[in-house]
Amino acid sequence: MSQPKKVCIVGSGNWGSAIAKIIGNNAVENPSKFDPEVNMWVFEEQVNGQKLTEIINTQHENVKYLQGITLPEKVIAVPDVVEASQGADIFIFVLPHQFVKGICEKLKGKIKSTAVAVTLIKGFEVAEGGGIRLISDVIRDSLNIPCAVLMGANIANEVALENYCEATIGCSDTAVLGTELKALFQTAYFRIVVVKDETTVEVCGALKNIVATAAGFTDGLGFKDNTKAAVIRLGLMEMIKFCEVFYPGSKLETFFESCGIADLITTCYGGRNRRVAEAFAKTGKTIAELEQEMLNGQKLQGPPTAYEVNYMLKAKTMEERFPLFTAVHRICTGDLPVKNLMDCLKNHPEHIKPSAVARMSVCYNP
Repeated sequence: MSQPKKVCIVGSGNWGSAIAKIIGNNAVENPSKFDPEVNMWVFEEQVNGQKLTEIINTQHENVKYLQGITLPEKVIAVPDVVEASQGADIFIFVLPHQFVKGICEKLKGKIKSTAVAVTLIKGFEVAEGGGIRLISDVIRDSLNIPCAVLMGANIANEVALENYCEATIGCSDTAVLGTELKALFQTAYFRIVVVKDETTVEVCGALKNIVATAAGFTDGLGFKDNTKAAVIRLGLMEMIKFCEVFYPGSKLETFFESCGIADLITTCYGGRNRRVAEAFAKTGKTIAELEQEMLNGQKLQGPPTAYEVNYMLKAKTMEERFPLFTAVHRICTGDLPVKNLMDCLKNHPEHIKPSAVARMSVCYNP
C-alpha cells in the first residue's frame, strides 16, 4: 500500500481557512489516504497582542479572517512556509495571486520532486512582452510539479458554515490525480466535479472577478437586478471570447460547470469585489482606500486582474473587443467616470452590428 499523502495549505485567509476546515476533516476521516496532520502556512500577524499562529494552534480558530469557525485540531499553523512544506505531497495554494511568485521562490528546490499542487487562486501574472501567465503555470514552472485547479461558486463564509455548494477541479489527469483530489476536497456539502479542461476552469475563476466589479459599480449607481443580469450576460460573453482568442483549446461546456456561470452569478451578488465596487461608486473613494477600510487585511482580486488583462489587451490592440473588461480597468484607475460604465453596456458589440463597432468609442472617452 502507498503511504498516506501529507498536505500543506499555502495560505490562511478567509478562503484558505475555510478550505483548511474541509481538508483537515477529510484527512482525519481518511487516514489511509491522507496524513491526518495538515500544515497551514500562515503569514504571521499580531492579533490582540498574540501571534496569529499561536491563536490558531491553541483556540483552533482564525480569529482575524474566519471568525466563529472551528478548525480541525490537526490543522497546524506554521509561520515559515519552508517549514510548513516539509514532507508535503500535495500543496494547496490559496493566497492572493500577487504573492505566489515570491512564495514559490522560497519553496524552489526544497520540496519533493514527486509533489503535486492545486491552485485555488484567482488572477494572472503580468509577463514580459505584453502577455499574462496563468497562476498554475507560475507554480508549475517555478516548482517543476503538476498543478491542478479548483474554482467554483464558493463564498468562503458560506462554505465554512457548511451551506451546500459545488466546485470544479480542472485536472488533466482525471483518472489518478483527479480522483485523489476529489477525495481530499469533497464533503456532503461541498460537491466536486472533475474535468480535464484545466485552463478554462482557471481563466473563469480570474475573469469573473472583473465582471463582479462591474456588477458592484451598477449597484453603487443605483441600478437593480435587470441591469446586473445584463452585466452578467455581457461579462460571460467576454469571458468566452477571451478564452476563444487566447486559449483556443478551451471547451464551451466548461462555462456551464460551477467554475463558470455559477461562480459568476454568486460573485456578482456577493463577495468582496462586488461590495467594494459598490462603495467605490457611492463614495468616490479610491479602490486602495476602500480595500484598507473594508476588508480587514484581505485583498481584492477584481481590480488587479482587470489591470493584468488590460495590460495584455492594450499590448495586442484588442481593448475594443472587450469593452466591459476595459471599462472596469479604466474606472478602477480613475481614467473613466464610473457612470460611463452604462454607456459601455448600452453600446456593447453584442448589441450592434460588426460594422458599427466604431460607435463603441463612447466607452473610452469620458
